[in-house]
Amino acid sequence: MTDTAEQSIKIDGYHAHVYFNPSTRARAAQLRETISATLGVECRELSDEPRGPHPVPQFRFTFTDSQFQATVSWLMLNRDGLDVLVHPLTNNSYDDHSRYAIWLGTPVPLKLNTMSRTYRPEQYPTARSAI
Repeated sequence: MTDTAEQSIKIDGYHAHVYFNPSTRARAAQLRETISATLGVECRELSDEPRGPHPVPQFRFTFTDSQFQATVSWLMLNRDGLDVLVHPLTNNSYDDHSRYAIWLGTPVPLKLNTMSRTYRPEQYPTARSAI
């Protein structure tokens, strides 16, 4: 039986976090450039330090619901061996990073206890993502 509360959860976009380490940083930088050019999504800069619940270096990109299929399908085949977390943007960031998460590669143990429940406005897709 399906919980009706789960059926009413609104998804306002997605994040993908691509994880790297010092030896794979160059691959991550190249992948970031390719993602930006190929998928037309909003890519943030590489973060060489842990940030939020992410205990290792990573970069994030944001995309819309209409971009989900093409983006995740492309990542499955082109992530160049890097580990990737894909999660929705709902009203509960904790569940988004855990319960609703999709992993490509090996899951990275996240520091979920450091998270706030909600997202800041700049963490949602903008008009650029709708390309």
